[in-house]
Amino acid sequence: MERKAMESLKTVIQGVAVQLVISCSYSLSMCMSLRYEPTDPYVVRAAFFTDTEELAEWVLGRDLLADGLRGSAGSGGIRIWPAVGRGDEAMYIALGSPADAALLEVPVQDVRTFLEHTEALVPRGTESGHIDWNRELANLFTKG
Repeated sequence: MERKAMESLKTVIQGVAVQLVISCSYSLSMCMSLRYEPTDPYVVRAAFFTDTEELAEWVLGRDLLADGLRGSAGSGGIRIWPAVGRGDEAMYIALGSPADAALLEVPVQDVRTFLEHTEALVPRGTESGHIDWNRELANLFTKG
């Protein structure tokens, strides 16, 4: 019975118009698609589309994305922080290494709305109850 409940949960998908920051005075418009699946409750998949129709996908922690709304969060390959003086309007997401990173300016309200929808499905702190542990163990032993 519990398995049916997990299968009936919805996926949250939201498109977001973002700016790829090239320099202080130049940026490119891009589309980012945020995707959250309750069966993988700790992560958000962020897919980026460009004019070349190439897709780049990053896996972000849902908590990391939420923490980035309030202050600097993350380290290494993924860092998120509010835009100075524009914290209610924009936030930054840096992806990659310091030598080869992409800096994205993202509207705060779009991220807030997306996270509200994910938390309506899976409230923060209840994620582990949405994981099919038997399947995860089977995958672990199959790969091992």
